[in-house]
Amino acid sequence: MPEVPIFKTLDSLQALNECIAGEPAALIWFTGPECRVCQGLKPKMGELVASRFPRLACHQIDCAKTPEAAAQHQVFTVPTLLVFFEGQPFLRKTRSFSLAELSADLERPYSLFFQYPVKVF
Repeated sequence: MPEVPIFKTLDSLQALNECIAGEPAALIWFTGPECRVCQGLKPKMGELVASRFPRLACHQIDCAKTPEAAAQHQVFTVPTLLVFFEGQPFLRKTRSFSLAELSADLERPYSLFFQYPVKVF
């Protein structure tokens, strides 16, 4: 069984922006301290990423502690999931979504991106 990735915590807007700019592929999990859905879905999402999308860097940000980061990315409810490829927003999932839906939405672009990575000149 693959190791479940640890969601690295981002604690500022600057850290979030550096993550998005610095990672080839990043999954950002916007959560809140009272969000039961967030707490229940996070480990399952971690398992999915570890098994199907291992090169996707996983990060989390607490909207209650860093509201400016949520505001910049127009996150008004939790959970919200954003996926970036080469710093560009690719996918947004909010509130209720299935892991099967997430997997299907990521499968083709993820495989194309890592099979034929874009070179920035």
